[in-house]
Amino acid sequence: MLPAAINAQDPEAKQESAATAQPVPEPTNFRSQHKGTFNGTRLTYTVDAGETYIRNNEGDPTAAIFSFDYVVGSKQNRPVAFIWNGGPGSSSNWLHMGGYGPKRIVVPSDAEHPGAAPYTMKDAPETILDVTDMVFVDPVGTGFSRAIVKGKKEDFWGLTEDAKSMAAFIAEWLTKNNRWNSPVFLLGESFGTTRAAAVAKVLLDDYVINVNGIVFVSQALDYQGSTPYVDDNIISYITYIPTMAATAWYHGKVDNSGDFETFIQQSRDFASQELLPALFQGNLLSSEERARLVSQLQRFTGLSKEYIEQVDLRINAFRFAKELRRDEGVAVGLLDSRYINDERDDVAARPESDAARAISPAYKASLMHYMRNDLGIDWNRKYLNPADPELSGKWRWSPLPEGRSWEPHYVNTAPDLAFVLRSNPMLKVMVGSGYYDLITPFFDAEYTLNRHGIASDDIIYRYYHGGHMMYVHEPARQALLKDTRDFIRSQIGKSN
Repeated sequence: MLPAAINAQDPEAKQESAATAQPVPEPTNFRSQHKGTFNGTRLTYTVDAGETYIRNNEGDPTAAIFSFDYVVGSKQNRPVAFIWNGGPGSSSNWLHMGGYGPKRIVVPSDAEHPGAAPYTMKDAPETILDVTDMVFVDPVGTGFSRAIVKGKKEDFWGLTEDAKSMAAFIAEWLTKNNRWNSPVFLLGESFGTTRAAAVAKVLLDDYVINVNGIVFVSQALDYQGSTPYVDDNIISYITYIPTMAATAWYHGKVDNSGDFETFIQQSRDFASQELLPALFQGNLLSSEERARLVSQLQRFTGLSKEYIEQVDLRINAFRFAKELRRDEGVAVGLLDSRYINDERDDVAARPESDAARAISPAYKASLMHYMRNDLGIDWNRKYLNPADPELSGKWRWSPLPEGRSWEPHYVNTAPDLAFVLRSNPMLKVMVGSGYYDLITPFFDAEYTLNRHGIASDDIIYRYYHGGHMMYVHEPARQALLKDTRDFIRSQIGKSN
């Protein structure tokens, strides 16, 4: 069946019509029918790629949020997972085309450069459509999502504003699709995990909605443990050590003849039980203990003793990416430290670019091709990927309303998650982390979620041999999907 385009009008025209008191057009939607086999189950599913209007208290539209809705059948109690990426300022392209969508872009699994078009797309029968419907959401200022009529784009660009708009979208989507009795799951990546924790609390506080489960891909709730560029942030010199150890192991810069998991656990123990107390002591540390720590840091990171002495035991994770293979004239990736890049400046302190971003053109091309040729989206609106160029500069990190005083601190939505977990005893969280992620290190996920009054049995940790987007590595992609499916099934069983 050919996709049907419904009312493909640009939102800027909608704003203009509203200004002249014209009726607001109906949301634009592109519908198509598809079939596929997922985990051995043959399914017929509908894709609604289109807008959902969210409104102010007077009922006037303020934003048109675009989503890609994959819906099987018409069961009103079938689970639905709301899926988004991070940024802030990222569309859902990554999780859609690489992680969880029924079609996927194929890039080299071994961190080789994907080259130029044409790229290969394949069916993704391992995805989770057999256990849940999926809604891939693009926040305002990304993808096709825009502020309209009574809304301004700045109204949605902030930590609190973003969470409220995503929660409003979910509530409106449940109403529009008659799905209020469906189990609800939230699945976010990177800043999308920051968002997911905050959205879960807004849903409970403002809409009286309990979510059934949350999946964090590359957790980022408390930013202290993932901020390595602040010199006096002692925590970051601890949380990144195991990721540096995994990276050094992968690149053969440390003794990797033993067991990987044992080595990583030893790096955890060293970082928290030896290095942390030492950094706390500062200049009171004895010369003998300092020398011992230098040797241990060399053992786990592969860096020279001279370098470790020069940085005063404080290894900046971003500089580590440049230093690890400096003698070869290459830097390792930040998003995925398996990647390497031959940079011009071999004496710079840190990489001039991220080697792992080599996959970006492949992901963009695959989505644009898929939208036009599989989903029938033939629209004159620009798909913002990357985001609106003003978004980053105008983003508000303050959790308080405009005009309220705020002493800046690290962004942290872990207390929101803790509140929701205490309010809903059935709720659990799955945390998927890549060993080679130098943006949101896996030890930081443990450090964050083992605190803030969160019970240990509420968190399920899963680890993958990949980076920030671990699904780039094919074995990790399949493992992530299996773990997510098992998690959803488990949570559904608890609610019955």
